[in-house]
Amino acid sequence: MTTTTDPTDAPPAAQGAARSAASLLLENVRGHMRQYGMLTALVFIIVLFQIWTDGTLLLPNNVSNLIQQNGYILILAMGMMIVIIAGHIDLSVGSLVAFVGAMAAVMMVEHGMPWVPALILSLLIGAVAGAWQGFFIAYVGIPSFIVTLAGMLLFRGLTQIVLGGQSLSPFPTGFQNLAKGFIPEMGPYTQYHNPTLVIGLVAVVLLLLRERRDRRRQLRYELEVLPTTLWVAKCVALVAAVLAFTLTLASFHGVPVVMLVMCALLIGLGYVMRNAVVGRHVYALGGNKAAAKLSGVKDQRVTFLVFVNMGVLAALAGCVYAARLNSGTPQAGLNFELEAIAASFIGGASMSGGVGTVVGAVIGGLVLGVLNNGMSLVGIGTDYQQVIKGLVLLAAVGFDVWNKRRAGR
Repeated sequence: MTTTTDPTDAPPAAQGAARSAASLLLENVRGHMRQYGMLTALVFIIVLFQIWTDGTLLLPNNVSNLIQQNGYILILAMGMMIVIIAGHIDLSVGSLVAFVGAMAAVMMVEHGMPWVPALILSLLIGAVAGAWQGFFIAYVGIPSFIVTLAGMLLFRGLTQIVLGGQSLSPFPTGFQNLAKGFIPEMGPYTQYHNPTLVIGLVAVVLLLLRERRDRRRQLRYELEVLPTTLWVAKCVALVAAVLAFTLTLASFHGVPVVMLVMCALLIGLGYVMRNAVVGRHVYALGGNKAAAKLSGVKDQRVTFLVFVNMGVLAALAGCVYAARLNSGTPQAGLNFELEAIAASFIGGASMSGGVGTVVGAVIGGLVLGVLNNGMSLVGIGTDYQQVIKGLVLLAAVGFDVWNKRRAGR
């Protein structure tokens, strides 16, 4: 006599385990919907243009070029994300990029200053500019939109004055390598770039250690974690992605210098926003300023520091952009503030503040960068590129609104 097995006849423990695994995975995805959604969109865009360009998009030389082309935008996006999380906006970063690039050109080209002290002074100029704006926003109480709009006009005008309407070039080779250089080759000859392979292996080890530490911490505090099978699958997928990216770079000239700079910023700023007290205060101010002040958050100091940080990152982006152009030019930085703001919102920032991650800003910047690069490779004109990027931004913000309404039900 044959009997049919109904899923409902399975042992209750097995059903509970299956439901638990599925529910935990679903909750994890829902809790990070914006970040996972944009990461999925990034993967989809990469696959789409990889097919559309007959494999050109992910060629090693194009991947390196993609990183170097978008380095300054990703740096700006990380700073802009923090500004937006705090509940503010900065419209001056594009003009500050141009001004710092102009000052760097004057120091190195006109006065023959070595590039290292010129770079340090450029970052200090950015810090002073950020402090100037942060003072009026935090301590005088002028809205950030007005202050940074004034800063946009101010720094653009100062750029014209400093350069006299002319471009200055060339920069020293060491300074150019900040945007166009690669880490040097070392060790015996192989088919790959040895230091890049070492960096990739170190990244894999650190990634696995972090995943293991986070899982142990969640278990220690009796928090729900992914089932072991799903967790292992997640680790395998992450390791495979890192190794594939490493081999792609190692088969060309290796890791670009600007990528090391971006990784250092990503790790440092990510740690501050996740673990440091000032990072939690930034989230608190953006989420509910009145409640944060009642809880003892020094809102003026935190806001001031947010804009100082943005000034330094804008200065760094200005140096990277000037190094890539190999000149200081009055037209530098046009619409960079819009690119940074778009990358932040695509990467998960919220108009109301208090939401977003530094990693999300990088993902949003990469979405725009891959779109630009892929559309250029297939011959789509810049006019249509602007239309498509505008629709992507609208879709990202619309998804944020929909997600909030859905969560509020």
